[in-house]
Amino acid sequence: MMRIVNSKVITDAVRGLCVKANVELRRDVLDALKRARNKESGMSRRILDIILKNALLAKKKRLPICQDTGMVAVYIKVGQSVSVRGDIEKAIEKGVRDAYKAGCFRKSVVKDPLIRKNTGTNLPSLIYYRIVPGNKIHIEVAIKGFGCENISRTKMFRPTDSAALIEKFIVDSVKEHGANACPPLYVGIGIGGTLDKATSLSKEAIFRNAGERSKKAHFAKMEKRVLEKINKTKIGPMGMGGKTTAFSVSILTYPTHIAGLPVAVNISCHATRGARKVI
Repeated sequence: MMRIVNSKVITDAVRGLCVKANVELRRDVLDALKRARNKESGMSRRILDIILKNALLAKKKRLPICQDTGMVAVYIKVGQSVSVRGDIEKAIEKGVRDAYKAGCFRKSVVKDPLIRKNTGTNLPSLIYYRIVPGNKIHIEVAIKGFGCENISRTKMFRPTDSAALIEKFIVDSVKEHGANACPPLYVGIGIGGTLDKATSLSKEAIFRNAGERSKKAHFAKMEKRVLEKINKTKIGPMGMGGKTTAFSVSILTYPTHIAGLPVAVNISCHATRGARKVI
């Protein structure tokens, strides 16, 4: 039977997820930062102590983990056996707008990329839809500031290029400006598809729990190698030196064209923020 869901339910869910993502650090990220803290000493350990204290205070006082409350990306999977009463997109946008108003979160979106006038609502958000089997709605919200977004990279490799060249590109992307992205970092990588698919995969890659490996053995090994190489740069927490420049590397892949090999690197800061809910 077709399940009926009122669009207001989606609005309420998105509003709650936006607030939660902005004030509560993901549990897997918090745990990864705690493990990193135990490996460090001196200045790098003190910095991680401050980062962890900030996360705990943000949750307790319901204040933003970071002043850059970012641009909102909403990933929504709608079951084929669900009928939504009302406009889904308007429902999502209302949820984002209400959350940013209620939470007194900074509005960071400009209407035109050149004229730069702030919309005053943190809208529009980025909405990605998928139709899936079932009668449920899965909603995931990602909050991404631009201190780390600005150092993300894409490159169209030749299909004959080696894994070593890809790994060098990823590590060099972090080396070049990683200190400006508020490390320790979560590095998401998308490989395959088209240019836009690779970049989309690289952002989705950071939804995976920190430290979890790819189910494909050769990519799991690549994740491990890249993480080790990034941490050998010793950029460290907040760029002040140390053993932990990144706390996780995650790779997502997709089939691609015989003539192409797109690779995207999505850099996320220590405040890797997100929340999810199933309706």
